[in-house]
Amino acid sequence: MKKIKHKGFTLIEMVFVIFIITLLLLIVIPNLASQKEHATNKTDEAFITTLQGQVDLYEGETPTLKGLATSHYISDKQLKHAEEKGITIHDGIVEKGK
Repeated sequence: MKKIKHKGFTLIEMVFVIFIITLLLLIVIPNLASQKEHATNKTDEAFITTLQGQVDLYEGETPTLKGLATSHYISDKQLKHAEEKGITIHDGIVEKGK
């Protein structure tokens, strides 16, 4: 009788590979979360810089977010974003409240 050779991985080899993949995921996933937070912060900073530019261009007496939107210096979407993030304007300076 001819002996049949089985080609494949043993259970120990498969468990070892799964273990290594799990370790790599444990390292990568927390890093992705911090990168997302970093990107959100940079986006907010860029938005505040843009908004400050619009405040500087505003020709009214005292700029407000609603006044900027009414005069079409910022869009309604930008107004909503600023309100959600707690961004305010005090004495012509844009500040993040939250």
